[in-house]
Amino acid sequence: MGEARRITLPFTDEIIRDLRVGDRLLLSGTLYVARDAAHKRMFEALDRGDPLPIDIRGATIYFMGPSPARPGRVMGAGGPTTASRMDPYSPRLVALGLKAMIGKGTRSAAVRNALREHNAVFLGGIGGAGALLSKAVVSAEVIAYEDLGPEALRRLEVKDLPVTVVDDATGRDLYEEGRARYRRIAAGS
Repeated sequence: MGEARRITLPFTDEIIRDLRVGDRLLLSGTLYVARDAAHKRMFEALDRGDPLPIDIRGATIYFMGPSPARPGRVMGAGGPTTASRMDPYSPRLVALGLKAMIGKGTRSAAVRNALREHNAVFLGGIGGAGALLSKAVVSAEVIAYEDLGPEALRRLEVKDLPVTVVDDATGRDLYEEGRARYRRIAAGS
């Protein structure tokens, strides 16, 4: 499998073009946290012609809603949420310049087409490991939609956040390839 590749955010087009499904990455730098409710608000802003509260160009959004921080901690548990819940919003944000999304589970054909068309990726976080993942968070700040509580839009600074490329910019999908490989093995070929 090889060693994990260290990436300093934001992603560049060159880095995105070089990533392939199954690549393990350690992300450091700025990313944003947004779940369902924050995505809905961003869409409402776009529909009104208002600017987004973040510069989406080149950004990475982590689909996560952290638990409250314990004393002395930057953030509580911060594991990925099911990415398909953001599928209605993702193609539009990718078309506006979003370069990467982090979550868990599969994405729709529309999202995967947008990734291929606009040179972006979907990255899988480690489900069930929120407490461990939160240790990669250096700082966390609510920057919009504070009334949404854990679903508020946040800016995180991370160091060595582990992720895996699930959908790359060439159209490959790790889950599809894994299922196909399993079928071949199960069939004895």
